[in-house]
Formats: sequence, structure tokens, C-alpha cells
Amino acid sequence: MTIFDPARSSHADRMLSVLRVVVAALFIEHGTQKIFDVPAAAAGQAVPYHLLSMNGVAGVLETFGGILLLLGLLTRPVAFLLAGEMAVAYFKVHVPRSLFPIVNRGDSPVLFCFLFLYLVFAGPGAWSLDYLIARSARSKRLTLVSANRESSPPHDFPRHAPRGSMTGM
Repeated sequence: MTIFDPARSSHADRMLSVLRVVVAALFIEHGTQKIFDVPAAAAGQAVPYHLLSMNGVAGVLETFGGILLLLGLLTRPVAFLLAGEMAVAYFKVHVPRSLFPIVNRGDSPVLFCFLFLYLVFAGPGAWSLDYLIARSARSKRLTLVSANRESSPPHDFPRHAPRGSMTGM
């Protein structure tokens, strides 16, 4: 393997899980700050929490979506939903200030959006509840298939001569 080869090893799958957990933990902080003001916002920057406001819905999505991502449960649909939330946040809140993320302080929503889109396509990684559920379902399917093979009578298919053989002439 060279530095130019794609990295598809067990370590890559584990690091995907680490990335998911770290991103989720950071994202949960944004939600808990909106809902519970924990960690406390800078003086004068706390916004009153109203569940049916954009900030309220964002707080719920960020807190509970972040928890689901942290656990690796329903990772792909939740990551898709949160990527959309971050795109909306960027264009509704940050772009009116400036088009440039460094100026409008929108670099976090942009990064979160694209990290979540990556998780939609890459999946949760090896250390996740999604992985455990899929592995359990796969082993149940294999057990059912092998049980069906043992209980069904063998099929008596006609045998044909192998290709290229001269039999039958």
C-alpha cells in the first residue's frame, strides 16, 4: 500500500466512528446552548428559547439529532436532516451578513453541513448501533437461509455436460 492508495481498512472504519462521535458531541453543545443555555452563552448573546421558533426547532434538532449521531443510530437519515438544517441556517442567518463564511461567522454551519453529508454516504462506522443492528439482522438472515436449506429436499436438476466436452455427439 502506498500513500496514494485508498484507505479501506478496519482502521478507516473506526476513524469514521471517531469522526462521527466528535462531530456529534460538538453539535450537541450547540443544541443544549439554545435550549438550556448550557454551556452559557457570552453575556448578552443568549436568545430566549421558544420551541416553535426557528431557534427552538434548531435546538431540538441539534440536541436530539446530535445524540442519535453520537450513538450511531439512524445515522444516514439523521445526518441528511441535519445537513439540511445547517444549509438553511447558513443561508437564512449567515449569508445576509456577508457571502464569505469567514466574515459572516458561518464556517461552523458549512463544516457541519458537509460533514453530515459525508456521513450520509459513508455511514456510521464500525462503532455504532446501526452497525450492531445490521450485523444482528445479517446473522439472523444467514441462520434462516441455512435452516431453509437443511429442511428443503435437494433439487434434482438435470446435469449437463460441461462446456467444451465432446459427450453427446
